[in-house]
Amino acid sequence: MAIVIIPARLNSSRLPEKVILDLEGKPVLQHVYDRVRKSKSIDRVIIATDDEKVVRVASGFTDQIVMTSPHHPSGTDRIAEVAGGLHVASDTIIINVQGDEPFIEPDAIDALVSEMTSHRWQLATLIHRLTLPEQLVNPNLVKCVRGEKGQALYFSRAAIPFLRDIPFEQWIDQQAHFRHIGVYGFRKDVLLSLAGLPPVTIEMQEKLEQLRWLSHGYTIHVVETTYEPIGIDTAEDLLAASIRLRKATHLH
Repeated sequence: MAIVIIPARLNSSRLPEKVILDLEGKPVLQHVYDRVRKSKSIDRVIIATDDEKVVRVASGFTDQIVMTSPHHPSGTDRIAEVAGGLHVASDTIIINVQGDEPFIEPDAIDALVSEMTSHRWQLATLIHRLTLPEQLVNPNLVKCVRGEKGQALYFSRAAIPFLRDIPFEQWIDQQAHFRHIGVYGFRKDVLLSLAGLPPVTIEMQEKLEQLRWLSHGYTIHVVETTYEPIGIDTAEDLLAASIRLRKATHLH
């Protein structure tokens, strides 16, 4: 069994109330919900929020909404609260999809669930191979170093791995760098355990929650995907998303 939980925070510093903003006639959050519903491997989709305004908007397209505490420091803590209240088996797969990803690919979610199921993984996430030099130096694109067994060795906002004997301008040609995509898959019992872990120094320095899990000894498996996320963090992002949707509609 696999369940997607979409954490939907209203307070966004760069683009206030972005998850309920209109995007070509529908709230951003509804685009995410509708895309996730197209995944063949997902049995249920739940929206987790701490704001009544999100509840009112989301009620227009689903009744699968759970109110959570407003004091969660991260989306993982928020979905852990929801997962803890679900009467499902401890090995149920819980997928975390961000509420501002209106172009999330159903196939990427299905691939994550498939790999977790076939390998009996406890914790996994998605990565995408970088193709542009400017992506390497963009701290907003988190990089992931992958091990030989398909596990994440480290995540950083820096350009890793460092290719010592190759000029920087040739790094991207080596196809050695991956962007981390913030879609996670957890077994329910593992998710609840992660939510109880204390923060670690490197997590606070990089501002990357997943480093807490690595530091405490958890293995994070990675699944490579062609899906390249386009999140909505600014008014310009929202406009770009609108243009992209219009083009996609015209093509179909």
